[in-house]
Amino acid sequence: MATTPSNPSALLARNGYFADLYTFDWSQLYLRVPLICSIAIAICLIGGVLIGHPSAGLIAGGGAMTVGFGINQRIADSRLWPMIAATITMFLSTIVGMTVGHQGFTLLIAAAIWSFLYGLLTARAAGISWVGQQAAVTLLVTSAFPADLHHAFLRGLLILLGGGLQILITSLFLKLLPELKANLLALPYAGGVSVNHLLHVEDPDRHPDLHTVVQQLRAIPKALPRLSRATSFGYALRLAITVTLAAEVYRHLGVQSGYWIPMTALLVQKPAFFETFNRALLRVGGTLAGAVLSTFFLVHIHPSPIVLAALATLFAFCSYATNTVNYGLFTLCLTSYIVFLLSLNQLPGPVIAHRRAVCTIIGGLIALIIHLDALRRHRNKPTAT
Repeated sequence: MATTPSNPSALLARNGYFADLYTFDWSQLYLRVPLICSIAIAICLIGGVLIGHPSAGLIAGGGAMTVGFGINQRIADSRLWPMIAATITMFLSTIVGMTVGHQGFTLLIAAAIWSFLYGLLTARAAGISWVGQQAAVTLLVTSAFPADLHHAFLRGLLILLGGGLQILITSLFLKLLPELKANLLALPYAGGVSVNHLLHVEDPDRHPDLHTVVQQLRAIPKALPRLSRATSFGYALRLAITVTLAAEVYRHLGVQSGYWIPMTALLVQKPAFFETFNRALLRVGGTLAGAVLSTFFLVHIHPSPIVLAALATLFAFCSYATNTVNYGLFTLCLTSYIVFLLSLNQLPGPVIAHRRAVCTIIGGLIALIIHLDALRRHRNKPTAT
């Protein structure tokens, strides 16, 4: 007859709930693809400094950085569709985010809609879910820079430029240019119209790649979640409540860097409580470690803009490389990247690091508080005797 350990920690350890906290899967450490993805970031950041527009390079580099993570995703068996879709949705989310800003109730409405849709997308294909996540994150980040439609469009174009450069360079080095060409040609034909009819092609064998890509596009809706699935709907609703509450705290504080609060809440909230708990701990711990590391460097070294651009690129590379090794280590590298990146815009690095750390803790706590009902249900589950 099985018995239940009297020590809850022993039970959790036995079930592996906290394994992510101390597991470092170094077999997932790859250098070639991260190095390739870092090239576009370096071009944007260093190029921005050299031409005297570091802030423009910062925005484009941020777009390239985000889109680079898409190379590990798949949509309809394509490595490029996630990157292309993320670039387009980030462009649109930038326009919406900057237009609504972070001081009005419109942010709460937009944050609720974007996070709810992302929650629904998590039910099925990981690549589509990842695109939804980037759209929601971009909306929250760009809300910190409210502007009129014209300036929002310009910032969106810079993100589009950075994402496009990342796709081009990645395709070039990974020999995906033929696939990229077919994907781009297929974009206008993503509807239900026959490809051969649109191109006036009598022999479909003349464009096999394009035809295949369009068929893949038409298959994408099949990967979308079914709204009738109670679990995905419940998670999406809880995620929307979490992000909306975090966005209200961000709006109430009125601090530009406060977008890290709803962004953290969005990223750490997972369907299972212990997943959320682990992600929150790892993200907070990694953020604090990255903040200390980057602040120490900035205070004692006082790097030039070129060195800052190089450091941001270095930690972008480290973020790519450690993404699947350990979430805490990845967050440490990502935090250092962000601190060095924003320092290019003449923002004080120690202040950036401090604000990011505080806002990350607040966002993680909000995600855990909203998810306490799941812990209660877990404790109320009958145990084997």
